[in-house]
Amino acid sequence: MTTPHEDLLPTTRRALLHRIAVAQAEGRSPSLVAAVVRGGRAVWHGARTSVDGHGPDENVQYRIGSITKTFTAVLVMRLRDEGLLDLGDLLEKHLPGTGAGEATIADLLAHTAGLAAESPAPWWERTPGTLRPELADVLGEQPLLHPVGRRHHYSNPGYTLLGALVEEVRGASWEEVLRGEILEPLGLHRTSMQPEAPHAGGWAVHPWADAMLPEPLEDLGRMAPAGQLWSTTGDLARFAAFLAVGDDRVLSAESVREMRTPAAPAEAADLLDGATYGLGLQIQRRDGRLLVGHSGSLPGFLANLTIAVEDDVAAVVLANCTSGPLLGAVGADLVRIVAEAEPRIPEPWRPLREVDPAVLELAGQWYWGTNAFGLRVTADGLLALGPLTGSGRRARFRSNGDGSWTGLEGYFAGELLRPVRRPDGAVSHLDLGSFVFTRQPYDAEAPIPGGVDPEGWRGVR
Repeated sequence: MTTPHEDLLPTTRRALLHRIAVAQAEGRSPSLVAAVVRGGRAVWHGARTSVDGHGPDENVQYRIGSITKTFTAVLVMRLRDEGLLDLGDLLEKHLPGTGAGEATIADLLAHTAGLAAESPAPWWERTPGTLRPELADVLGEQPLLHPVGRRHHYSNPGYTLLGALVEEVRGASWEEVLRGEILEPLGLHRTSMQPEAPHAGGWAVHPWADAMLPEPLEDLGRMAPAGQLWSTTGDLARFAAFLAVGDDRVLSAESVREMRTPAAPAEAADLLDGATYGLGLQIQRRDGRLLVGHSGSLPGFLANLTIAVEDDVAAVVLANCTSGPLLGAVGADLVRIVAEAEPRIPEPWRPLREVDPAVLELAGQWYWGTNAFGLRVTADGLLALGPLTGSGRRARFRSNGDGSWTGLEGYFAGELLRPVRRPDGAVSHLDLGSFVFTRQPYDAEAPIPGGVDPEGWRGVR
């Protein structure tokens, strides 16, 4: 059950209700349900329906389409974290004979494996999965359309392969693994392969008339890991909370953060839209904030899950129509409404419990050539390096326990930051992947790039 609506201000609740009411009316959806998550729990639920009487609530199932892919990606990341595979492994190593084995597991997760977007005809979303009983039926005679790893090309068959990989490594069906490793630990008891009452019916709405047609509910068979699941706003709210902070029973915070990190080369149009893809998660910059999550659609249903991690707000939106409301825009708007009306209140500042003098000695102003940088010791024990003015290369660094630090992001990701000391123990300079940072610009006492001219600094002559 969701928490009381009083967790949000009345004006915020009304703005949220107004947004989904407009989406349902203008999108002509038989019903539309939504939830907002803050602080790791659902704080608002709303619904609009064309049926008089009791509307759908957070326990009514809708089909969620490709949000299923994120569940599959979590299962693969679990295999990686257990040491059963590496994301750089070729698929052939674990699942031989597919015809797509030269793609890596990371390629499949990020849709960069070069695979076709869809399985061969007939259209898999509107026909029984029994027509495609084997992986060869899903992939067709020419699985690869593009060179492996060169471009992001969304692929439903790619996630069918990942589901088969999970089955091969675990020795159990994808559904069994999903239930035991994600659904049960997270308490997602209303998420299932097949619809379980109460659930919405899927409808197609005529584009030029207010008339409807029921959509068939096909079992996707082999394609299930790409889009089979049914769920509720209540369950997806809990799943969104997990994707924001992790849960050691399922996947660590570090691993879900890795899923949220861009992993695919963006097309030109994607760059203009501010969109890319991580490992089983879509990533987009919108309204000045970074959003992660996934959309989903199958005949009769639309779904969207949107998370703004920095704002600590997430939204889930589900509708039972083939097309109509733009749920990605609705989800982003629900997040924006809460983030702007009730911005996240930061935790109180607290001093460090312990201060290592050797680390504190590194803090302060440094120069790379004539570029001024600041190095700060953060509350979580990391070092944060960034330019003092304007934009430039920024990164956080994690201690290696031997006096050196490893970059966690950006240009310096994986690079080694090493304080170089003089014979008396004082810090001479910082060596960051061969870049020398000194306390003064072009410090003459540093080996490189110090002492570049014997006359030193000068004015115009």
